[in-house]
Amino acid sequence: GFIGSNGAGKTTTLRILATFLKPSSGTAKVLGKDVVAEADAVRHVIGYMPDFFGVYKDMEVTEYLDFFGACYRIPSGQREKTVGDVLELVGLSEKKGALIGTLSLGMQQRIGLARVLIHDPELLLLDEPASGLDPRARIEMMAILQELQRMGKTIIISSHILSELQSLCNRVAIIERGKLIYSGSIQGVRNQMETSHIVWVKIGSDPDKAIGFLKTQSEVSEAEMVDGSIRVTMASHDAEVSIIAETLVRNGVPIHGLREEELGLEEVFMRMTKGETQ
Repeated sequence: GFIGSNGAGKTTTLRILATFLKPSSGTAKVLGKDVVAEADAVRHVIGYMPDFFGVYKDMEVTEYLDFFGACYRIPSGQREKTVGDVLELVGLSEKKGALIGTLSLGMQQRIGLARVLIHDPELLLLDEPASGLDPRARIEMMAILQELQRMGKTIIISSHILSELQSLCNRVAIIERGKLIYSGSIQGVRNQMETSHIVWVKIGSDPDKAIGFLKTQSEVSEAEMVDGSIRVTMASHDAEVSIIAETLVRNGVPIHGLREEELGLEEVFMRMTKGETQ
């Protein structure tokens, strides 16, 4: 996941990686290939979907995809199957004979994704792929990206819909004013931004007794009743949450639910950035 405020440099970075822009300084490599010195080689291993892209609205879907297959020098005898495969992947097999101009925006976005998949790239660079889509079309797009992830595709995706990135991505990069301020796992940035480790416990009865038992444990710094549940503050991020269940079960307290509080990606982003642009 690649996130940052408007003007932070996300689109510029993706365009450099896609070989559309030359870096003003430094170097950039994709799968070991320099984006300037080996631009042609880079283009064959990536699929780039910009935030706004034009489509040939008077062309049929299969004609459009066949054209791009030819651009990538896919043999003519193989292109029909390839086009059928990518249309099936994006869920538009039944639209193969339709004019692109008659399709909804969500379908056109999926056709755009099919286009970047036509040559089976190793890496996908997606700049706001769900931009402007209604909720259903956005959910369908994310489901397709999850399927691509299961297929082993590496995806770099820029999006302002951080809740969706949170469920899709295993790593995140945060950029501000053209500078990378974090790159790593989502859990890593959560740990970095969390001020305390909170666990919520739902019990059957006698919360005061349960709170008393929990406060005897060195791993627990605080326990209190909040909105019908016990809010437990652990003494450190490394403290074992299992001690809560062990303590309550050992003392005969029935547990109805237990969950760790996690910072959402939106909250992490707001805490880490200042909203500054270049």
